[in-house]
Amino acid sequence: MKAGRDTWGNHLSYGVREFGMAAIMNGMALHGGYIPYGGTFLTFSDYSRNAVRMAALMKQRVIHVFTHDSIGLGEDGPTHQSIEHVPSLRIIPGLDVWRPADALETAVAWACAVERQDGPSALALSRQNLPRLTELSMVEGIRRGGYVLAEAPGAQAVILATGSETSIAMAAHEQLKAQGIPTRVVSMPCTNLFDRQPEAYQDKVLPMALPAVAVEAAHPDFWRKYVGRNGIVIGMSTFGESAPAPELYKHFGITAERVVEAVRTLVHRAAHRNEPALPEHIVPSSH
Repeated sequence: MKAGRDTWGNHLSYGVREFGMAAIMNGMALHGGYIPYGGTFLTFSDYSRNAVRMAALMKQRVIHVFTHDSIGLGEDGPTHQSIEHVPSLRIIPGLDVWRPADALETAVAWACAVERQDGPSALALSRQNLPRLTELSMVEGIRRGGYVLAEAPGAQAVILATGSETSIAMAAHEQLKAQGIPTRVVSMPCTNLFDRQPEAYQDKVLPMALPAVAVEAAHPDFWRKYVGRNGIVIGMSTFGESAPAPELYKHFGITAERVVEAVRTLVHRAAHRNEPALPEHIVPSSH
């Protein structure tokens, strides 16, 4: 294909035309012979959304690679920082939305997107560098959309996380272990795929008896179906701000310390069932 420059290659330069890109990829998938993929910032999925929806409706193998997936975008400010985008994409029927935590989860997400033949996939990738959290032995769990990433014997609570917040969950896990509170960390890179797993597997990963905390730098309401009314969600119920990513995470309370606080709250609640109900979710402070 002739690119938008004076060189030949396998890529088209669409410019700032997200809907056109997504619609053209749908046409390529319908024609056959290619597995089309395209890339842009996650916040611009708003512009391509109706074409993404059509790919799901038509069950076409189209892959959307969305980057800059959260407040981790930093200094470009709230217009480019995705808050509601991942949850809203997850509710499109037939669209698999992946938010991987490290390179291995990303590789598995790509493989699953390429292998899938009955619908589109979206990969929501971070801007910031992320540490390695997984081992090759976890590939099968990653392929199921959600799995136990870490566990301390006698876990008293579950910490769920995706993407860049998974390392925050792991840091909280270690802090809580040092405080004598064992926890399980569940990485859920693709909630859509996890929800298609047998109920027995879902219950094994997320035991009903364990209270749960979910942490994601996105709108918190989505996680209610996993943590319930009695769980705690640490997320974003406001738009972001313009500042370096580490400062934003601290400002909005998406930190390991906040996760530790939430887990301690749940463990205390479990030990004192008759105490007054606590807030349904934790949201960032306004200062």
